[in-house]
Amino acid sequence: MTASMLERTVLPPEEPLDELVAALGRLDAGPSTILSGPDGERLVLPAEVFRVLRGVVAAMADGQAVTIASVHQRLTTQEAADLLGVSRPTFVKLLESGEIPFEQPGRHRRVRLTDVLSYRQRRSIQRRKSLDRMVEIADDSGMYEQAATPQSTR
Repeated sequence: MTASMLERTVLPPEEPLDELVAALGRLDAGPSTILSGPDGERLVLPAEVFRVLRGVVAAMADGQAVTIASVHQRLTTQEAADLLGVSRPTFVKLLESGEIPFEQPGRHRRVRLTDVLSYRQRRSIQRRKSLDRMVEIADDSGMYEQAATPQSTR
C-alpha cells in the first residue's frame, strides 16, 4: 500500500448530501457485507469493516470530513501523544505516573494501542462526570437564575 492509501482525509461533497443520506439508508437496511465497486468488483466485508464504512458514510452525510489512518498495535510515544492530542512530554508524564502501561525493551518506550484508547475513554468519562458535577453545583447555588448585571461604565 502506498502512503496515500494509509492515511488520507476525505471531505464531504459540496453538493447536496442526498446520495450519502440514501447510502446511509441502504446501510441501515440490513447487515449486508458485500460491497460492489463501480467496475463490478465485489468484496466481502468483515463486520468490523462494515461498521467503519457505515460510520464514514454517516459522518460525511452530516457534512464532516473523515480521516482514515492505519495504526500499528504498538505505538511510539509521539504516535500515542498525537492520538490523544497532547504533547509528547505530557504523554511521557502520563506513562511515568502509571496512568498508561508501557514497555521499554531498549531505549524507546512503546505503548499498546488498546491501553491508549482505554485511557482516552477513562479520561472522557472523568471529564463528563466533572462537567456534570459543575453543572449540579451551579444549579444548586442558583447561578443559572442570577441575571447578568451590566457593568457600570466610568
